[in-house]
Amino acid sequence: MKKKVIAGALAAGAILIAGSAVAADMPARAPMLMKAPPMAVYNWTGCYLDAGAGYGMWNQDHNVTAAVAGSGVPNSFQSIDVTNGGRGWLGRFGAGCDYQVSSSWVVGVFGDYDWMNLKGSLTTQLSTAGGAPTQADETESSAWSAGARIGYLITPTVLTYVDGGYTQTRFDQMNEVTVRGVATGNAFPAHTYQGWFIGSGFEYAFTWLPINGLFVRSEYRYSTYKRDDLMQFNIASGLPAGNAGLGSVLHAQNQVQTITTSLVWRFNWGH
Repeated sequence: MKKKVIAGALAAGAILIAGSAVAADMPARAPMLMKAPPMAVYNWTGCYLDAGAGYGMWNQDHNVTAAVAGSGVPNSFQSIDVTNGGRGWLGRFGAGCDYQVSSSWVVGVFGDYDWMNLKGSLTTQLSTAGGAPTQADETESSAWSAGARIGYLITPTVLTYVDGGYTQTRFDQMNEVTVRGVATGNAFPAHTYQGWFIGSGFEYAFTWLPINGLFVRSEYRYSTYKRDDLMQFNIASGLPAGNAGLGSVLHAQNQVQTITTSLVWRFNWGH
């Protein structure tokens, strides 16, 4: 009986050893590959608020026309053309709405307002006081714009775009002084110029933040304004200044460049 048990055990062992040997000779099974999670799809359709700050520069091309003393003829004298400029910091806030028309393209409309302190100077080659050159501090104090943009999605969370539209800007009153700093008593009034703008920039979604809908935007913008005429006046009386009361007229055209960075909140943004 013992011989039969031992023989059976040896046979079972032989079968197990043979099976192990065959299994060792078989090629190893390739590990199962895990599928990568699908890339999140973001939707840029929605409205937003934005606020930020930046730096700006303006150039002004101008000349002055005036009546020659005793001629009684308006604009009988014209100064040479002069270009002046100014620069400084600005703040911007605005709002808009975008619509994602495909996986790569976004269109939208927007409006924004800039409060500014872009300081420069105005110089002329004549004045009503003996034809001597004059100068004045000149400051661009505000601007607003309304327009549209079209953008291309470099990635689902990075948008590059171009924009353009209508704009107005405000320059403050300019009180004239002589080159030695003596007040002339005359000024050119504050004025709002009208024009158009074009710009470009990019926008990036902070997808790694716990709060959805936060973006950062950087933009360069160029604005140009149509030529306009400003009548010189006497500060004390408010009446036109100049020879025979005909006054001098400043003919000015402005171009403004700004670079801004803003934080954007899309309040109905999702993915």
